[in-house]
Amino acid sequence: MLREWKALYLVWLGVILSLSLIAILTHEKSGVSCILAHPSETASEDAIQPGRAEPNDPNDKRPLRPLHKHPAFKERIDERRRMVANQIQAREVKDPNVLKAMRIVPRHAFIPSDVQRQAYYDYPLPIGKGQTISQPYIVAFMTEALRLDPNCTVLEIGTGSGYQAAVCAEIAREVYTIEIVPALAKSAAEQLKKLGYKNVFVRAGDGYFGWPEKAPFNAIIGTAAAGRIPPPLLEQLKPGGRMILPLTGPSGYEYLELVTKDENGRVKRTKVMPVRFVPMTGRIQKQRDDIR
Repeated sequence: MLREWKALYLVWLGVILSLSLIAILTHEKSGVSCILAHPSETASEDAIQPGRAEPNDPNDKRPLRPLHKHPAFKERIDERRRMVANQIQAREVKDPNVLKAMRIVPRHAFIPSDVQRQAYYDYPLPIGKGQTISQPYIVAFMTEALRLDPNCTVLEIGTGSGYQAAVCAEIAREVYTIEIVPALAKSAAEQLKKLGYKNVFVRAGDGYFGWPEKAPFNAIIGTAAAGRIPPPLLEQLKPGGRMILPLTGPSGYEYLELVTKDENGRVKRTKVMPVRFVPMTGRIQKQRDDIR
């Protein structure tokens, strides 16, 4: 009797395993179980890509938002809240998406350890290679000026530490960011990956030329001062889009300029505030030197 029960048990076990195997094979053939690369991860061969997508429905068009699982997001929360209240809201930045992003993104995770104590102070900080991370208020002001929404694609010229890209990535669908200093491009991409920003893509190169294969962009933000707007950036700004960047006037005076392009392609330029940024290098600098 015991032998009969054992034999029956083995038969049923074999049936169950066979059905399970058939289900798994059918599931894989349907494509449901495969790991899907983010559609933008094929952006270009020289793009440094901070992450891949989790298993995802191919028909799901929602952006790949960071999950905020890294410990840095849980650190110094009260300091970020005070920063937003005292430095940003107090200066009339009102966009709720921008305020939320500034409360979430851990600025201290984007700066060297020797200045992390000052991470939420009201001024820029050095990040190495002669570059700086912008004052929190300026980051918030420039982000608000772009009027981002969850369907936007953003181009950033001057990745630096990656902080501005992270703030934009909390709101926009995708952020493409270019850094001319290779070491900074590499470190920013690594840090963005660690923090879970799968919708940010970093390229080492000259921002003068933009990222043409991913154009047009709803918004373009520049974080280094140039004497004029690089023509490729104007071309890559989508009709209805907005661009903000620092420009240096003939007297050396710097100001933020807001550029809008209407649906017919007409461009309007408006000076919005005096600023001080590191200079843009590369092609734009060579042109400036040639004029001299």
